[in-house]
Amino acid sequence: MALEVIGAGLGRNATFTLKFAPERLGFGPCFHMAELFADTRRRLPLWLDVIDGRPDWDAVFEGFRSVTDYPACTYWRELSEHFPDARIVLTTRDPDSWFDSVSETIFSPRMQAGFAGTPVERMMQGAIFDAFAAGSMQDRAFMTDWYRRRNEEVIASLPPERLLVFHPKEGWEPLCAFLDVPVPDGPFPRVNSRDELGTANDEAGGLPADLQELEQWGQAYIDAMRAKAMA
Repeated sequence: MALEVIGAGLGRNATFTLKFAPERLGFGPCFHMAELFADTRRRLPLWLDVIDGRPDWDAVFEGFRSVTDYPACTYWRELSEHFPDARIVLTTRDPDSWFDSVSETIFSPRMQAGFAGTPVERMMQGAIFDAFAAGSMQDRAFMTDWYRRRNEEVIASLPPERLLVFHPKEGWEPLCAFLDVPVPDGPFPRVNSRDELGTANDEAGGLPADLQELEQWGQAYIDAMRAKAMA
């Protein structure tokens, strides 16, 4: 099974929404960071091979038809080349709004400390945090400029017929037109707000260090977000 939809948007760009929307449209399952947490023992070694320069993309995404969120969005270029028939969706938002969100969630010192000592620490560092110099993740001017330039690079690198620049507030219509599928009944899913992610992390006291507990946490988080998306 080859990927058909690749989400190139960075984390905190409605990536959980972009998990459930393609699944609703028939492009599921969709791989999201939480899927890695929910199946760490099987999937983490594959991602460690990726950050060590030995990617086996077919094995990484075996059983999935679409992908969004970290760590995959870091490798949007490689994935677009490996899956040449896949369509790319770049979710975007105001750069300052994105910075506010990542500063209080995934790039916050509190949440980064929650990764320390867990099985996924090296993967998170290699696939996400190593791209930034010490202290730069708290520098608004640097990060918003980096965000703009990174999205501009995605847009400049892909043919327009293969890329949709998408804001979830636009709803089903542009996404369905791009993927050539009918617009479904029901509201467009919107989940994983800043508060929801922070609450899930705080309730767990950071990510569990035990593999079984981490997988249980990841699956419970997916289930909770799916229930909200389908409500």
